[in-house]
Amino acid sequence: MFELAPSLLSADFTRLAEEIRAVEKGGATILHVDVMDGRFVPNITIGLPVVKSIRKITDLTIDCHLMIVEPGTYAVEFVNAGANMVSVHVEADVHLQRTLTAIREAGGQAGIAINPATPLVSLEEALPFADFVLLMSVNPGFGGQKFIHTSVDKLRRLRRMIDERGLPTRIEIDGGIDAGNIQKIVESGAEIIVAGSAVFGKGNPTEAAREMIEAATVWV
Repeated sequence: MFELAPSLLSADFTRLAEEIRAVEKGGATILHVDVMDGRFVPNITIGLPVVKSIRKITDLTIDCHLMIVEPGTYAVEFVNAGANMVSVHVEADVHLQRTLTAIREAGGQAGIAINPATPLVSLEEALPFADFVLLMSVNPGFGGQKFIHTSVDKLRRLRRMIDERGLPTRIEIDGGIDAGNIQKIVESGAEIIVAGSAVFGKGNPTEAAREMIEAATVWV
């Protein structure tokens, strides 16, 4: 069974607590938090104080995606701030195994994020140290982008890579996912679906979350 992880980047930050309660009511079990530093990606978003605030108002799993340079410097701090899951980019961390191990030792689930044009071979040595892989199906940095269709094949190959090694590593996917393509993505092996504008951009996050879940599970 997959889990829906609405991306708070698309939420109304003036009503953040209400938005979180709305998606929880709609069936979401994870809150995806995009952390951008203006260096690894062009945009700048939120940091540790906001994560601490979110932790105070919800029991949902908090999933922090660090789109930052030198993620090993801050990864454990996000766990200490209340994040349950923390992913760092394979493209940004030259000491990836060390960072993943540190996240786990701090009590978090450790994730490897990978950009669309980065080959899966870059994950091979680090996979045993990861609880999940965050497969980007758009180039990171901005919400509302269109799904890169070659990501489906990459997702299937990643699923095979994990299964052939007998690893429990889960697959999360983020970028351009909506009710029209979520079924194919779940069928292809994704277990955590990140969605921003498809959930928060339609006026009723509760109903939008339910629509996404129904669209993904209709084939089961």
